[in-house]
Amino acid sequence: MARELNSPAHGVEKPPHADAPACARIAKGYPTTLDGHGIADTGTPGIAVWGDKTVVLRCGLEPPAPTTDLCVTVNSVDWVYRQAGSRDGRKVIITYGRDPAVEVTFDAQDTAVDSALVELSRIVRPIRQSNHCVDSTGS
Repeated sequence: MARELNSPAHGVEKPPHADAPACARIAKGYPTTLDGHGIADTGTPGIAVWGDKTVVLRCGLEPPAPTTDLCVTVNSVDWVYRQAGSRDGRKVIITYGRDPAVEVTFDAQDTAVDSALVELSRIVRPIRQSNHCVDSTGS
């Protein structure tokens, strides 16, 4: 139990599909540092933590439904900003159109979100994308 309390993932909810093969594949590409913050060994599938929870990645979530929330595309990966979960200086984003979905929480005061998103997009890009934020065909 002491190990669990001292784990960098303590208090981070494990995603329901954290054991998905896609999550295991992308975990092999986690960078050892992200925006100057070292990765911590969480010992928990589907969860990666850099710094003192400065950046928390959770792989294995249900993809979000179509939404009017702000969406940005970074290096061919669509990310939806989750305003409802973003508070206390933390920003929450989730991949759109990828199954399983990947959610990232940033301490916006301690992280250059834009540069971190470039690196994280490279990591999650191998998860097949089936939908996009904006359908440019008009259908």
